[in-house]
Amino acid sequence: MAEQVLVTGVSGFIAKHLTLQLLERGYAVRGTVRALNKTEQIKRSLGEAGVDTSKLTFASADLSSDDGWAAAAEGCAGVFHVASPFPLEQPRDRMALVPAARDGALRVLQAARGAERIVMTSSMVAMMYRAGRPDVMPVAENDWTDVNWRRTTPYIVSKTLAEKAAWDAATEGGFKHRLATVNPGLVMGPAMDDDLGASIELLRLMTKGEFPAAPPVSYPIVDVRDVALLHIKAFETPDAGGRRLIAASDTMSLLDIAAVMREVAPELAKKTPARALPAFAVRMAALFDRRVASVLADLGTTPHADTAYVKALTGIEFRTGREAVAAATRSLEKIKAL
Repeated sequence: MAEQVLVTGVSGFIAKHLTLQLLERGYAVRGTVRALNKTEQIKRSLGEAGVDTSKLTFASADLSSDDGWAAAAEGCAGVFHVASPFPLEQPRDRMALVPAARDGALRVLQAARGAERIVMTSSMVAMMYRAGRPDVMPVAENDWTDVNWRRTTPYIVSKTLAEKAAWDAATEGGFKHRLATVNPGLVMGPAMDDDLGASIELLRLMTKGEFPAAPPVSYPIVDVRDVALLHIKAFETPDAGGRRLIAASDTMSLLDIAAVMREVAPELAKKTPARALPAFAVRMAALFDRRVASVLADLGTTPHADTAYVKALTGIEFRTGREAVAAATRSLEKIKAL
């Protein structure tokens, strides 16, 4: 009998890739959705990706409510908590996204206490932000974002507080050794359908000329296929319990990303930015555009992920940032998501 696992927010960009790989490995997957009318589209996207969906079932559960979580997690050896809000346009209230992210994580952890391993999708943003950052900044497993730093955005605050709450709950509940987090950088790679992840939505906006010049910011890049695989490695590797696993490859600037897009799909990406916007101009534009405001915390620092311990622990080899951006660009071209 196939081992049963739970994937929360199964319609999401990372979650669909995770579900695909779990099904390919023979797991029975139960995916949570807020509305069951999405299930046929999810099955269709996975089927078109070449996987048998006969071992995929669904449960209705919402991160804002206790209803349905205990039933969803019942009998699951592994619980992958992937669902979390990620808006491109940040709300003005720094705490606006916290209740859904933090309280939702705690609901899932409470329901999953009997699981052999709980793997939670966090983010490198929970590690990268604090006052006094150097121009070039290594990011390591035990680094934490300071949510009181004034430049942190609502998304950064929500991911940091949600992960901290999860570790606190696991420590107090005596199951820290059964919890692992995956902390991705900027997630690129192929989209399965036109339900794009926020990172690929950023690329789509770049192709539409929304950014005539690129803010001078850089991010560690990771392919969604590698993020999915690292979730599985976190579940299957005994020593991954109690660890924060960074998922990232090389660091790329937005100009680097735009250059790859133009090389891969010249017609699609002809409106992508070819020059950088000065930092002072970014700060001025942020007063009027909430999307621009979301990058203020990234000005002036180039982060580099320390993933040597992740590779040693799990054996994973990350695709290059260029490969991930190229795959994302080709998927945009394929689905004509303009």
